[in-house]
Amino acid sequence: MKKLIYIFAVFVLVAACSESDDSNDNGVVDNYNRAAMQTNLADNIIIPSLENFKASLETFSDANSTFVASPDQVNLDNLRAAWLDAYKKWQLVEPFDIGQAEVIGYRNQMNIYPTDVDNIESNIENGNYDLTHDNNNDAVGFPALDYMLYGLADSDTELLNKYQDVKYITYLTDLIEAMSMITEEVLTDWTTNYRSTFISSTSNTDTSATNMFINDFMIYFERKLRTNKIGTPSGVFASDIFPEKAEAIFNGESSRELAIIALNNIQNIFNGRATSTSETGEGFYSYLVELDRTDLATLINTRIDDARAKLEVLNEDIKTQVEIDYLKVREAYDALQLINISFKVDMFAAFQVRVDPLYQDNDGD
Repeated sequence: MKKLIYIFAVFVLVAACSESDDSNDNGVVDNYNRAAMQTNLADNIIIPSLENFKASLETFSDANSTFVASPDQVNLDNLRAAWLDAYKKWQLVEPFDIGQAEVIGYRNQMNIYPTDVDNIESNIENGNYDLTHDNNNDAVGFPALDYMLYGLADSDTELLNKYQDVKYITYLTDLIEAMSMITEEVLTDWTTNYRSTFISSTSNTDTSATNMFINDFMIYFERKLRTNKIGTPSGVFASDIFPEKAEAIFNGESSRELAIIALNNIQNIFNGRATSTSETGEGFYSYLVELDRTDLATLINTRIDDARAKLEVLNEDIKTQVEIDYLKVREAYDALQLINISFKVDMFAAFQVRVDPLYQDNDGD
């Protein structure tokens, strides 16, 4: 009798351990070739986008070298143009917060806005700063450069006078160098290390690269695009509007375009459309089709098109649009929210991917 009890106890223990070992496995098996999707994402979307972005930062750095040598109006205009071109290309990179990008907090060092003007000026004044420290996340990246190139003074003449002070030249140059260095780090990791991990880690578990990417894609869309670019400035989550929390507020003419580029990029990732050639490969769209959810795949593209139309009618500067008529911005938010529901509820259910437990929000989806 004791022997039977012992055997039963061992069986229960083994079963319990087995259940524990598989606790991250959703047990979902489908016939879709996740490796093909991940290969297309890595080789035709993620790595080319990083390479294009790196090249734009090199052009930006060259323009800065010219400006530093001769800080005049022509060189300032060229530097601003290079900044904007790089900022546009950044929109194609920002969703990929995975691998080394996640490790080093890449996104937080590139595009936290609104930027902290007092922090920037304090750094410039004392000259003792670590631009990679978390405390400086709101004093670096594109928003900080937005201030340095457009917000230092009320006129370009006064702004150029600021750059007679070597401290401003130094901080401007340090910002660009820091962005270039961490971009090189992220790209190198993808091409020498993380690509193979990303492509091969395709199981339906919480820690697989596929599922992590799907979650990161969703988090970017919901928080960085829908919320930060549109929802927060228009006061969706508060009792007041916050136009000063829009993107590129000192430039004052590019935030709508940046939002549209970001939304177009979301659609391209969803459809598996290559960055350089625009050819369509495996992506979330084809994954849904494989699961017999062509209806959902089509609906998502329709909703993205509808949201783009809402963005296109806004003022070129979302800050100005919020100040003039914030309800139009909220209409754009509502259209983005419909996409959010399709992604976060319907697409996740179709893929049977669990929402990351660390990913929490309070907007009721």
